[in-house]
Amino acid sequence: MIKYNLTCEHQHTFDSWFASSIEFERLRRKKIIQCIECNSNNINKSIMSPNISNLKKNNNENLKLQKNVKQKIVEYQKFIKENCKYVGDDFAQEARNIHYGKKETKGIYGKGTKEEIEELKDEGIETITVPWYDKTEN
Repeated sequence: MIKYNLTCEHQHTFDSWFASSIEFERLRRKKIIQCIECNSNNINKSIMSPNISNLKKNNNENLKLQKNVKQKIVEYQKFIKENCKYVGDDFAQEARNIHYGKKETKGIYGKGTKEEIEELKDEGIETITVPWYDKTEN
């Protein structure tokens, strides 16, 4: 998409978006573009400066942010692994056992489906979903 500043024969100015410069020229030749003030079909592009973003700077900032987020996730994972017991796919049942006093543990982590987590919530059992970075997948 490209945005042009346009001017009609009466010097009214307005902006409009086009799929390409070729598309603008095609629509202008067919007199499809109209001035928003006087409906004139005699339209020309005004002199305008291009809007060029600094893509390299934006990409570098995004990469830096992604790296920082990834590092925080790895730090949280390390803390969880050092301070909690991994229960795998049995997370929902183990959480119930702890909640209802059938088991004692300092904390658990594992896997649960959305439905299982919703059921735990309905029972008043608090859980938290933590993003997990798997080094084998990235």
